[in-house]
Amino acid sequence: MQEHVVSTEKQTHGFQAEVSRLLHLMIHSLYSNREIFLRELISNASDACDKLRFSSLDNPALLEAAGELGITIQLDNESGTLSITDNGIGMDETEVIDNLGTIARSGTEKFLASLSGDQKKDSQLIGQFGVGFYSAFIVADKVAVESRKAGTEAAAGVRWESDGQGEFTVETVARDQPGTSVILHLRDDAKEFLDPFKLRQVVNQYSDHVAFPIRLIVPADGDEAATEETLNSATALWQRPRSEVSDEEYQNFYKHISHDFQDALTWSHNKVEGKLEYTSLLYVPARAPFDIYHRDASRGLKLYVQRVFIMDEAEQFLPQYLRFIKGVVDAPNLPLNVSRELLQDYGPVKKIRAALTKRVLQMLKKLGNDDEQYLSFWSQFGQVLKEGIGEDPDNRETIAGLLRFASSVQDEDLASLDEYLDRKPAEQDKIYYLLADTASAARQSPHLEVFRKKGIEVLLLSDPVDEWMISYLDSYKDVKLVNAARGELDLDELNDTDQDSPLVARLKSSLAAEVETVRATQRLVDSPSCLVLAKDELGPQMRRMLEAAGQPVPENKPVLEVNLDHDLLKALDSVEEGDKFNDLAALLLDQAMLAEGQLPKDPAATARRMHQMLVNAVNN
Repeated sequence: MQEHVVSTEKQTHGFQAEVSRLLHLMIHSLYSNREIFLRELISNASDACDKLRFSSLDNPALLEAAGELGITIQLDNESGTLSITDNGIGMDETEVIDNLGTIARSGTEKFLASLSGDQKKDSQLIGQFGVGFYSAFIVADKVAVESRKAGTEAAAGVRWESDGQGEFTVETVARDQPGTSVILHLRDDAKEFLDPFKLRQVVNQYSDHVAFPIRLIVPADGDEAATEETLNSATALWQRPRSEVSDEEYQNFYKHISHDFQDALTWSHNKVEGKLEYTSLLYVPARAPFDIYHRDASRGLKLYVQRVFIMDEAEQFLPQYLRFIKGVVDAPNLPLNVSRELLQDYGPVKKIRAALTKRVLQMLKKLGNDDEQYLSFWSQFGQVLKEGIGEDPDNRETIAGLLRFASSVQDEDLASLDEYLDRKPAEQDKIYYLLADTASAARQSPHLEVFRKKGIEVLLLSDPVDEWMISYLDSYKDVKLVNAARGELDLDELNDTDQDSPLVARLKSSLAAEVETVRATQRLVDSPSCLVLAKDELGPQMRRMLEAAGQPVPENKPVLEVNLDHDLLKALDSVEEGDKFNDLAALLLDQAMLAEGQLPKDPAATARRMHQMLVNAVNN
């Protein structure tokens, strides 16, 4: 983190480029949702109060100096300003510059690259990225932030100010109380937020669940004195009985903790009593964040102990493959000074983790009863959930039941393993699957030909994680999973082939340097040849994954299977030994590689052979 020298002089800084683009998007794309700015600023203020309460566990004087933690909204009709003030942890100058001048979040570049210029579509993208402090510029043409870090002197206050046009200023100021004030100079078309009735409505809708009092100070009007009223119930929502919480309140709380402005797909609110006591409120988002595939990105649940905020991203309560889950866990029996290191090896935490994991999987299973909702979930998080097959052996069977695959017997609908088992003939004792780079390539694969002929369904796996995942899933409900492109198949009489054919022997000799072996097969119907993986050979997906990770990849040669009933093989049988036969044999191998979505090892040589073959065809 860059060090910033504290100075009493006003300094001017430029926004990080990503901030400038985000500010422009905020101002121009979220106009119809602009009341969310208040929800976001109140959420930030609530987080600041939580953090002060946590810091006071080691330094009680901080809380004593702050008094009752809370959030104050103040109106000034004369200056046209709206202020949101908290007496939470506060910031020093370095934190102000770092927190308000940059976006320190992985996935920012991908987020910005996804912006299309279509305001309606782009506003939906923000829901995947989060909103936060910068939402203030939706309604304000100038924003000032005054803050003082808890535990510092009054003279250590700092003031940040910007019009959102590319620069901001920072100066040192005196501030009587620790905490933060955000002062919004409202645009002319946003003066409705100076109306107390409007503010009450927005706070009641979006922020009633905030666990600190939100007070509204209405300025004096004529001879009347200024009034102060509390707008929210200030009760931790997860501590309330489920019967007393509406769906709207659950959704608003989700938006509060996630900074998403789309509704969650589903949630689970549960209280466990007894020796292991905890309350959890878990949400499945509707969309994946842009950093979902950054496994080292921040993740985890908000952890509270006896309703005291402890940790913002406690990753120890759910496994990595469920990193998309948002929510809160309140475990009153944990020590108040619990650390990340203690959580890692703390027995009760492991038990809570196991229970929460099962609860999330049950949530997803229940969600699967609604095909439309589950497919929406699967499109966003399916690849992440697949990681659990390898990472969570205790729940492997349950996770497998949640998987969805393209299928050779369905053009668009995805199939579960249970649906496959329901459809398969009683005498079929295996689940067949095929790996490919894309679903389209899988559907065109020659390996499917004999399965189509025999009316056997094959699951089509084309995600990058699939080969790794399937290596851990050898069976489901005691039915073995078999790769349709690996080894020799045992579909009735398929192995009854002429392995003593002279043509097979000639092809073996010609291609000895390129393939493990050549053998005749009846797995093909319309294609002349295909590549088959040996029993323990790495597939192309796994090879590319290891190569991308810089891992050594063992050399291996494919098995070439040929269809002796195909006209091409019959014609090749009549070609005498020599260069022409060798070129045609090499083209047969190249064709099989292309059908698998692989490039020939020597594309230039392949092009030369095809060129010569075309010349010969034209001349004849």
